Amino acid sequence: MILKKAHIKEFRSITDSNEFEIGDITCLVGKNESGKTALLQALYRLNPYLNAQEAFDVTDDYPRRDVEDYRVAVENGQRDAAIVAETIFELDDADAEAVSRVFGESALRSRTLTLSKGYDNTRYFGITIDGSAALSYVVQQGKFPVDIKSQLANCKSIEEMLSVLGGVEQIASVVSFSAFLQGVKAEKSINEYIYKNILVPRIPKFLYFDEYYQMKGCANIEALKTRQAQGSLEYSDYPLIGLINLARLHLDELLNPTRTRELKNKLEGAGNYLTKKIIKYWSQNRYLQLQFDVRPARQEDPIGMHTGTNIWGDVYDTKHQVTTEMGTRSRGFIWFFSFLAWYFDIKRSKDPIILLLDETGLFLHAKAQADLLQYFEAEIKGTHQLIYTTHSPFMVDPTRFDRVRIVQDLSIETDEALPPEKEGTKVLVDVLEATGDSLFPLQGALGYEIYQTLFIGPNTLIVEGSSDLLYLQTMSAFLQKNGRTGLHPNWTITPVGGADKVPTFVALIGAQKLNVAVLIDYQKKDSQTIANLYKKKLLDKKKVITFAEFVTAEEADIEDLFDMDFYLKIVNAEFSMALSKPINKADLNNQIPRMLIRIEKYLESNPLKEGAVFNHYRPARYFMEHLSDLETDIPAGVLERFEQMFSHVNALL
Repeated sequence: MILKKAHIKEFRSITDSNEFEIGDITCLVGKNESGKTALLQALYRLNPYLNAQEAFDVTDDYPRRDVEDYRVAVENGQRDAAIVAETIFELDDADAEAVSRVFGESALRSRTLTLSKGYDNTRYFGITIDGSAALSYVVQQGKFPVDIKSQLANCKSIEEMLSVLGGVEQIASVVSFSAFLQGVKAEKSINEYIYKNILVPRIPKFLYFDEYYQMKGCANIEALKTRQAQGSLEYSDYPLIGLINLARLHLDELLNPTRTRELKNKLEGAGNYLTKKIIKYWSQNRYLQLQFDVRPARQEDPIGMHTGTNIWGDVYDTKHQVTTEMGTRSRGFIWFFSFLAWYFDIKRSKDPIILLLDETGLFLHAKAQADLLQYFEAEIKGTHQLIYTTHSPFMVDPTRFDRVRIVQDLSIETDEALPPEKEGTKVLVDVLEATGDSLFPLQGALGYEIYQTLFIGPNTLIVEGSSDLLYLQTMSAFLQKNGRTGLHPNWTITPVGGADKVPTFVALIGAQKLNVAVLIDYQKKDSQTIANLYKKKLLDKKKVITFAEFVTAEEADIEDLFDMDFYLKIVNAEFSMALSKPINKADLNNQIPRMLIRIEKYLESNPLKEGAVFNHYRPARYFMEHLSDLETDIPAGVLERFEQMFSHVNALL
C-alpha cells in the first residue's frame, strides 16, 4: 500500500497545510520553527508503530490561540471534532489480490483508500466497493446445491441470504457460508468488512524517529525485560533492542548461559555481524568494531544497573586501540547507529511501515549526510516509503528536486497581519511562493551541484582567474583547429579567484579523490605557498605547474607566454579609447620580469583617461573575441609555448 497524498489541519502551528503529494522518498525542507515536526507528528498519530502514542489531545495539540473557541463550538454542537490528518493511499497489486481472493476482481471499483483521524481519535476510511459483485462472486464460489445457489443469487441483501440459508439443511458448506455472512453483517457493510479484515493489517504503520530515540548503549537486562513485558519501554530501549535482535542475541540466553565460552563466542559473533551490517554506511571512520559485553552488575555502575546482569554495547577503534561505550560516541554517530539498528530490525520483520525521520542528520557532518542519502537510495527506497525533514542543503538531493516539499510559516517571518488562509504552516510545491529563508537549503544544494558539475570534473585543472580560463580555452581551440595539441577535453578548467585561494581550493576538492592539477602564475614571493601544495601532500609535485616553466623569465603569468609586441597589440586595441597614446615596448622597464607588472608600472605614470583602470581580464576577452583577426599575427614561438604547456598538462591525465 502506497501513501500518495496527505493533508494536515488544525494541529499545533498548522491551520491548513494544503494537500501535498508523497513519493517513495519525500523531503520536507524548511527553516527552524516552520512546522516540519508538527507535520510528521500529525501523520504519525494516524497509524503509529507504537500504539501508546496514537491519541490526538485537544489541550496539547489544537492551535493554542483558538483552542477555547474550538472547545466551545464542539460543546455547543456548532461543529464536529476536527479532522487532523487526511491521507490517500493507493492499493498495490498485492492488496488488490488480497481483496479479489475473497470477493473477486470486480468487487474493488477503485484502488484508492482514504484514511483520516482527528480529535475524536476515531480512524475513518473510505473505499469504493461493488457490494453486489462481491456477494455474487462469493456465492458463485460456494459449494452449494444448484437450487440453493440460484436462490442466493437472487437475494438483494445479506439478511435475505441468511434467511435462505436458515431454511436449508445445515451442511458444512452452508454453515461455513452462514458464519462468513454473519461476520460481514457484524461489520455493518462489505466495505467495512474488507477494510477491517483484509486491508487494516496491510496499512503501513508510521515509524517516527528523532533525536530522542537514541540508544544509551547499555542496559540492565532484567529491567529491560520487565519494561518490555509491561509495554513501558523507554525511547532509548527501542534501538538497543533492535541492535540486540539484529545481533541475533536473546535476553534469556544472556541471563542463563550454559557455559562461559558459549556466551563469549555468541557475543563476539554478534559484534562481527553488526560491524559488517552497519559500519559500511559510516564512512567517517572505517576502523570501528562493534562489541557486546555481558557482566554482573556492580555497585558503581550507572543508575538502574546496580543489581542483576548488564549488557554493554561498545565500540573498539582498531586505529587508536581504544574501546569506548557506544553511548559516549559523538551525537552524530549515536543518531546514525540508533536509527540503523532500529530500522534494520524492523526491516527484518517485514512489517509494512512508512518512515518519518525528523531533522535527519542534524548532528552529522556533511559527508555523513551524503552517506545517509546514499543509504536511503540503497536500503530504503523500494522497501519502505520515507518522509524526512531537514534544513541542511546536504540532505537535499540536487538531482531529485521533485522529492522536495517546502514547509513555510509566514507568520513567523513578518509582523504584518496575514489573511486567515495564509496563516500557519503551509506545504508548498511551487518555489515561487516560498520566501528566501525557506528556499535557502534548496539554493545551497543547487549551488553545490552546479559547482560540482560545472566547475569541477574528474580531472580538474585549477587556474587563478577567469583571464587564464579565456586564454587557455582560446589557444587550445586555435591549436586544435590547426591540427596541433590543445588541452585535452577531459580537463575541467576551474578558476578560483586568486593565488591566495588555490591552497584552500585544492584541499577542498582534493578530498573528493579527483585528479587535480594546478597551473598558476609564479613570482618569488609566492614560492613558499606554491611549494606547500606538494610539501604538505596536497598534490604530487609534478601536478603543480607554473607558467614560468615555459618561458625564460624567472617569474611569469600566462600573459608571458605571448611575445611582448603581440600582447601590447591586444592591450592597445582593447584600451584604445582610454590610452593617451599606444604603449610601445620601448616605454616599458625591461628589468621587471612580468609583462603585466611592466604595463601597470607604466600606467602609474601615464594613467588611463577618465579614471579607467587597467584590468588584465579585458585583453583576454578581446583576444578571444577577435582571434580571427589576430591569428595570422600570433608568433610561432607563442604557439610552441602553449603547445608545450598543453602537452605537459595532458600527460597528467
